[in-house]
Amino acid sequence: MKYLTNLVINGATAFALAMLGVSVEAQQVALASEQTSVTAIDILLEPDATMLQHSEANNARLLKVYPKGFALDAAHRPHITMLQCYVRTADLDQVYAVAYKVLASAHVNVMKLEAFKYYYIPSKEIGLAGIVAKPTTELLKLQEDLIAAVAPFTVKTADSAAFVPTPDGSAHDPFLIEYVSTFVPKSSGEHFNPHVTTGVAPREYLDKMLAEPFEPFTFSPAGAAVYQLGEFGTAAKKLKEWDLKP
Repeated sequence: MKYLTNLVINGATAFALAMLGVSVEAQQVALASEQTSVTAIDILLEPDATMLQHSEANNARLLKVYPKGFALDAAHRPHITMLQCYVRTADLDQVYAVAYKVLASAHVNVMKLEAFKYYYIPSKEIGLAGIVAKPTTELLKLQEDLIAAVAPFTVKTADSAAFVPTPDGSAHDPFLIEYVSTFVPKSSGEHFNPHVTTGVAPREYLDKMLAEPFEPFTFSPAGAAVYQLGEFGTAAKKLKEWDLKP
């Protein structure tokens, strides 16, 4: 069935190119590119107003000490990553379908999560900071099911072309490319660190921030989506979104 579907898609693409007067050789190049194209995605939970308020406050703080960082906006959406991976671009619709089936059955909107500390991922002199939530049995099961559902459509690795381009057109950090490649073995299951990324700052400053008292708070997921990853591993381009309210 998948083979027949690909034939239909490829046939439709070839027909469209032919109608535009594209040569057979150019059609073959375009089809080969379509079949090998890879997208770096983030299947994520979108946090409620409580977490958004805390995230935006921390983001503003980090921008004051590191203006070269990023603001939380449409290209840097606050979120809880459930799965980052590389998938074949031609299979995105199938990825959306299997992910939705898992998410819809998990009742994510009634989950209660506790944010309890700051953290950061080091990258040379700077760090990518965030607010960490305690993993729950329900959250771990959701991640496990998403990984299993999407696995047939994933590829091991990719290059910068899989990501949303950087503002200056430079290549993405090799650390980011490797991070996505190894997300499942290194950041899932017992290694899962559910968090909302809040910004970038020098590591020296972040070390001091982590040493400060943190007042825990409770929040819930407000929805779910699939984004294409961008600079710093942010949710940069929305590909699919679902309203999962009961």
